[in-house]
Amino acid sequence: MKNSLLGAILLALFAVGCAMPHTTVENSKQLRIGMTKAQVLEIMGEPLSDEAFCQPNVWYYYIETVWADALVTEDECLPLVFSEGRLIGWGRHFYNEYRIRSASLPQVE
Repeated sequence: MKNSLLGAILLALFAVGCAMPHTTVENSKQLRIGMTKAQVLEIMGEPLSDEAFCQPNVWYYYIETVWADALVTEDECLPLVFSEGRLIGWGRHFYNEYRIRSASLPQVE
C-alpha cells in the first residue's frame, strides 16, 4: 500500500514538472510586441526571480532541461526583453542580438 501511494505521488509530481515547460512554450505563442509587463504576467505567469542571471528588464521562464542537475541555468530558459515597460522581443536569438546591440551603444555616465 505504501509503495503504490508513493508511486502515485511521484508520478503526479513528475507529470506536473513535465507540463510546466510545455505550458510556458504554448503560452509564449500568445505574446505580442508592445505588451505591457502586466499583460505578459497574465499570459506567462511569474518569471524566475531568484537566479543570478535575472534582470529587471529581462524576464526568464524555464522551458527545458539541458542539465540533469536540478539547477536552473540561463540556457534552459526563455528570455523576454522589455524596454520602457513594454515587450520588445523574446527568445534566445533575440536576446543575444539585444545584448550585442546594447554592448555597442555608448555608455552614459
